[in-house]
Amino acid sequence: MQADGEKTGTPEVPAMMTAIDPQVAGGPEVLVPAQCPTPEPGEGEVLIRVAAAGVNRPDVMQRQGLYPPPPGAPSIPGLEIAGHIAAVGEGVGFEMLGQPVCALIGGGGYAQYAVAVAEHCLPVPHGLSMAQAAALPETLFTVWTNVFERAYARQGESLLVHGGTSGIGTMAIALGKIFGLTVFVTAGSDDKCAAAERLGAAKAINYKSADFVQAIKDATDGRGVDIVLDMVGGDYLPRNLQCLAEDGRHVSIAVQRGAKAEIPIWEVMRRRLTLTGSTLRGRDREFKAMVADEIARIVWPHVEEGRLRPVMDRSFPLAEAAEAHRRMEAGDHMGKIVLTLSD
Repeated sequence: MQADGEKTGTPEVPAMMTAIDPQVAGGPEVLVPAQCPTPEPGEGEVLIRVAAAGVNRPDVMQRQGLYPPPPGAPSIPGLEIAGHIAAVGEGVGFEMLGQPVCALIGGGGYAQYAVAVAEHCLPVPHGLSMAQAAALPETLFTVWTNVFERAYARQGESLLVHGGTSGIGTMAIALGKIFGLTVFVTAGSDDKCAAAERLGAAKAINYKSADFVQAIKDATDGRGVDIVLDMVGGDYLPRNLQCLAEDGRHVSIAVQRGAKAEIPIWEVMRRRLTLTGSTLRGRDREFKAMVADEIARIVWPHVEEGRLRPVMDRSFPLAEAAEAHRRMEAGDHMGKIVLTLSD
């Protein structure tokens, strides 16, 4: 491992670091700081001195024992980070040392140092804080791959997203505005609906007080939407299909209300609907590198020019990771929750 040391004027990489690495599944209280060996970057990898780490729903599921890390991934939670490159592995140029980057990672973000594949890193442009940068990769990669690749969204089409003020929902609204989609969302309160519409949603539906199926039909003059991005699953799936226009595409990315559903096959056939879905964490590094390259070419210029920014909820110090998880589980947040470290 090659450390930055005198090259960037920053301290040498320590042998031990502070991290959140729960040894048992449980509630937020298991998220306590501990001392762990600092990881070393392998071939094609970099070691990032973490300034901020995004908090995501998969982190909560991992903590609960419901979403174990894939083989070879760290047990430390955290799927997106921002910071400065402190060391490089074999095959990575020394010019990357000291560079400010954000990255999608397979785990390990809740720590002072984390390893990322060099090709999965994106540069942090001037004007973007480290907290904002850490809030981008997971939702950006997820929405891009599922809405624009799997569902092949095109300018002028319409999209329904459940959880309109979540990290995924706010990113879908933002990308929809940039790439010419009409975005409808659902949310659990009138305040959240108003917030989503301020962000650019064409219509936000309070699913607790209105039937979102009928609301979508009313908003689209009975046509329906071209795409549904669904994080709910379960009994929402057949209702989502009722929201789709002919030749519509339904993309599943989570199953918060259950992993099984009964669907009307004849309706799928008659209206030529497409049902697909994906997970991101377990995909191989080549796929993620391809996505990072697409984002760098197509989306990142909008970040660099200030047109794309994550919606930020709250930041917590790393030592207060438990409080960050409590906030996410309470469901009151709007946008991204981030953990911060001194940098």
